[in-house]
Amino acid sequence: MPEFITELLTNHPWLIVAIKVLGVFAVVMPMVAYSVVAERRISAFIQDRVGPNRVGIPFTNIKLLGLGQPLADGLKSFLKEDFTPGHVKRIYYWMAPAVSMTPSFIVFAVIPFGSMLGMQKMVIADLNVGILFTFGIVSLGVYGIVLAGYSANSKYPFLGGIRSSAQMISYEIAMGMSVVPVFMLAADPAWRDGLTPDWKAYLEGTGLLNLSSVVAYQSDSLFSWLIFKQPIAFWIFLISIFAETNRLPFDLPESETELVSGYNTEYSSMRFALFFMGEYAAMIAGSALMVVLFCGGWTLPFGEYFNTPAQGLVQGIVHILVFIGKIAVFLGLMIWVRWMLPRFRYDQLMNIGWKRFLPVSLANIILTAIVLWAVA
Repeated sequence: MPEFITELLTNHPWLIVAIKVLGVFAVVMPMVAYSVVAERRISAFIQDRVGPNRVGIPFTNIKLLGLGQPLADGLKSFLKEDFTPGHVKRIYYWMAPAVSMTPSFIVFAVIPFGSMLGMQKMVIADLNVGILFTFGIVSLGVYGIVLAGYSANSKYPFLGGIRSSAQMISYEIAMGMSVVPVFMLAADPAWRDGLTPDWKAYLEGTGLLNLSSVVAYQSDSLFSWLIFKQPIAFWIFLISIFAETNRLPFDLPESETELVSGYNTEYSSMRFALFFMGEYAAMIAGSALMVVLFCGGWTLPFGEYFNTPAQGLVQGIVHILVFIGKIAVFLGLMIWVRWMLPRFRYDQLMNIGWKRFLPVSLANIILTAIVLWAVA
């Protein structure tokens, strides 16, 4: 790196943060756009249809398998009439899409999406309480949906907002409790004594609730991944992510067959698109959390090249690509489930959250504590 750039970054550390933010945004936004295309193509495949395959390079016959569809959809959203119904509560109506979308992007600030590039850790904010920050921010997303339902002054959006608030409260508790055993294992000092210098340097200054420490704990082999050590926690967390992102079979807040389109019934144009950008960004953030907490983060279960912090530019880029690839697997799973399972009834949704997941996640914490005490 040229000396003047090194000096500039050293004297102005905020530039490093700004570059990381722009880099994450530049990756997440195309992932949001092409997640929509992937969903439409996968659903078409499942239903024996073609799906979007026409939009390519404008004014040519090059169709690019429909990969230009996100550009066409975005342009359509900008050009459609931005209509505000006369009966809505305007300030809340305008605020709701932004309030719904913003938390989904803020979550990426604490997710370690790679190891190192040069001397920089590939995480925007390596907080000692990263998981608490994550849950705190995720819980804010429901306010946008509630505002949309309340501000619409219409019965269907209002019912969608009420359903969403009850659903998120029900599943956030179980989701939060499901990760407690993960950090009980990652905080155990026994495994830290055998760390290599690379990992000790990588974890320097981290706290017990830091997401990087969870990645380090899973770096030894495939069976050190917490999906194998904590399968109950993994399944509770995975299903809770479906509920938190309002994905089928937990899409009761939208529920087109009952509520027209739920909380976003009265929206059009770019405001309507912001809700869906927030939903797909939340899917990506949820997938990233599952990768970090249960699937080894950016590591792979073989080779020093993949499971120690990067020493060079190429290795650091490979780690980032591994992380994105794992996210893509979970995104594919979430899309597949949507088109394969029917929607739960509302009483079933509540029963699963309160009568199944809550006691099971609590029992899992107690069982993990007993095992750690027994082997100490």
